[in-house]
Amino acid sequence: MENNERTSDEGITPLTHGHSSYEENSYEQNPGDKKLTIRDYKITCAKLGLVMCIYFICRLLHGAVANLLALLTFEIGHTAVQLISMSMSVVLIYFIPLLATAIVFKSFSNYGKENGGLKTLYKKPKRLARAIGTFPAMYGLGYGVALLTLLASFLISRFGGGQTFIEDLFRPTVIEASTSIAEALMMVFLLVVIAPVFEEIWVRGIMYDALKPFGYGIAIMISSILFGFMHGSLYMLFYTTALGFALGYVRYATGSLFAVTILHAIINSIAAGLLFLSALMEIAQEENRMLNTIFSTYVLAMLILIVVGLIVFIRKIPVIKKYKIEKVWNDISPVRKTVLFFLSIPVIIMLVLAFNEHANYLQIGR
Repeated sequence: MENNERTSDEGITPLTHGHSSYEENSYEQNPGDKKLTIRDYKITCAKLGLVMCIYFICRLLHGAVANLLALLTFEIGHTAVQLISMSMSVVLIYFIPLLATAIVFKSFSNYGKENGGLKTLYKKPKRLARAIGTFPAMYGLGYGVALLTLLASFLISRFGGGQTFIEDLFRPTVIEASTSIAEALMMVFLLVVIAPVFEEIWVRGIMYDALKPFGYGIAIMISSILFGFMHGSLYMLFYTTALGFALGYVRYATGSLFAVTILHAIINSIAAGLLFLSALMEIAQEENRMLNTIFSTYVLAMLILIVVGLIVFIRKIPVIKKYKIEKVWNDISPVRKTVLFFLSIPVIIMLVLAFNEHANYLQIGR
C-alpha cells in the first residue's frame, strides 16, 4: 500500500484552482493497518447494504406512524400532528439509522477519546474559505443535473407516445406547505441543522471511512450513491448523488466534515427559505402583494444562482480533470469494486426497499 501523506503543495482543490487544502490526520494518513482482501471488501459492502436496509425500514415505520398520527388530526390539531411527525422523523430517519451504522462499523471505538474523538472528523481545515467557495459550482452542478433529469423525462414522455408514467417517475419531490409558523420553523431546523449534521456524520463520516481503506475514489462514489438513494425519488437520486460527489471531493480534500457540513447546510437553507416563504403565503390565506414580491424575487435569485453556478462549474472542468486521488488498494479494479457492491445481497435488498419507497411516493402523489 502506498504512502498517502501529502504536503499542502500537492494536488488541486476540487472545483477550484490552487494547492490542495487537504488536512493531514491519523485517519487520512493511514486508511488501513492490515493487508486487505476481496473478502474484507465484500463484508464492508454487505454491512453498508444492511444499514441502508435498516434506514428504509425506518422510513416505512415513519410512514406508518405518520398515517396513525393523521387519525389524531381532529383530536389534537394539524399543527400538533405535524410537529410530532417531524420529531419522530428525527428519531426514525436520522438517529436510529446513524446509531445502527455506528454499531455495525464499530465507530464508537474508531472515534473514541484515544483517537481524538469526533474532533478528528471536525478539524477545521486551513483553507476553509476555499472549500466553502466551491458552493456556487456545487449548487449549479446539483441543480443542473436536476434540470437535465426533468428535461430527459419530458422528452421521453413526449416522444415516447405521451408516457405520463415517465414524468411521474422523475417528477420532483413536493413537500406540503406548512400551515403554521411553528411547523415552518421546525421544517427549517430539520433541513438546515438536523439533516446536514446527521447525514454528514453518517454518509461522509462513518460510511466514507469504512470504504476509505479500499480506495478514496470508491469511498466517494459509493457514499454518494447511497446519499442519493436516501432521498426518496429518482429526481432526487440524480440531484443528490451529484451533490454527494462534490461533497465527497471536498471531504477528501479537507480531511474533515467541517466544510462539507457547512456546505450542506447552505444548500439546504436555500430550499428551507423557499418552504418558509411558501408557509407564510399559506398562513396568510389571502393575496399578499409584498409576500408575492418577496417570493418571486427569491425564486429569481435561485434561478440566477443555478445559472451562475453552472457556468462556474463548467469553467472548472479542466481543473477537475487534473485533480488526482490517491489509490490505496489496487487488488481489484474500480469497475469490479462497483459490481461487487451492487451484487451484495444486502445491497440488492436495499435496492428493492428503495424501489418500494419510490413506488409509495408515486402512489401518494397521484
